Amino acid sequence: MADAVGAVGSGEGIGRRAFNAAALAGPPMQSFESNGVVTAFEKTGRGEPIVLLHGGEADHSMFDSLAPALAAHFTVIAYDQRDSGATRNPPSSYSLADLADDAAALIGGLGYDRTHVFGTSLGGQIAQALAARHPGRIDRLILSSTWKVNRSPLDVNPDVFRTLASYRADTAGNAPKIAEFFFPPDYLRARPELIDIFRGSNRDDGQKARRGALLAQPVAADLTGFDRPTLLLAGADDRLIPNAETFALARDLAHVETKTIAGVGHVASIQAPERVAEAVATFLNSKKKAA
Repeated sequence: MADAVGAVGSGEGIGRRAFNAAALAGPPMQSFESNGVVTAFEKTGRGEPIVLLHGGEADHSMFDSLAPALAAHFTVIAYDQRDSGATRNPPSSYSLADLADDAAALIGGLGYDRTHVFGTSLGGQIAQALAARHPGRIDRLILSSTWKVNRSPLDVNPDVFRTLASYRADTAGNAPKIAEFFFPPDYLRARPELIDIFRGSNRDDGQKARRGALLAQPVAADLTGFDRPTLLLAGADDRLIPNAETFALARDLAHVETKTIAGVGHVASIQAPERVAEAVATFLNSKKKAA
């Protein structure tokens, strides 16, 4: 199908706009169509482009605070993956490779040869697949609070993921407990409204099933040949993905830096957007000077 850029009219999981009323005044969403997938995205700011890839239970609005913090210096593209937010796709299964191909198509469809790419959690896995499959589409790469492709979450943090699975049998009742795996308890006491974003999902059963099956499909994502500068970023208080799992990605990368943000949990883009933006901008600007 021919590619096309248009306009559309989102929310769910960690990205639900309910927690951020300021987002309601944000820019209108646009859309890009390729191979039967209509990808919804927001584009803001000016300067070098950076594409933001959200986590598994989120949509692009998890970046509603991070995007403005970056937009003073970069053109920020935050988009909804398949079965997320306002993006529309066929009701067929897909893999991380397909989501990586969607990202590559979006970058090219918006007229860029390459962009910076920021992927967090599951978005970081998609970014790894993008780097392996379409390295020429990436200028500089930031992998945040993520882990190596093809490693099961149960291998990464077995006790936590088993506990989360049991809590999800009653998300409404267990939302406060679930939230503590994503945000530090002290932060949740200051921002109790964030607990509500874990009480349910706007995805239908088919969307949940397709998203849930993603990590069960092996994907070729060898990063040993990826030579672009890469930043590995982690919140020091991340209870979901251990920092060691994120930083282990350095073994396969040719040019890598690591950065830990003190006092921050798994969802750094919501808890500490200014500090994430500072880390990202410092990395990108330092690499620009080095080049």
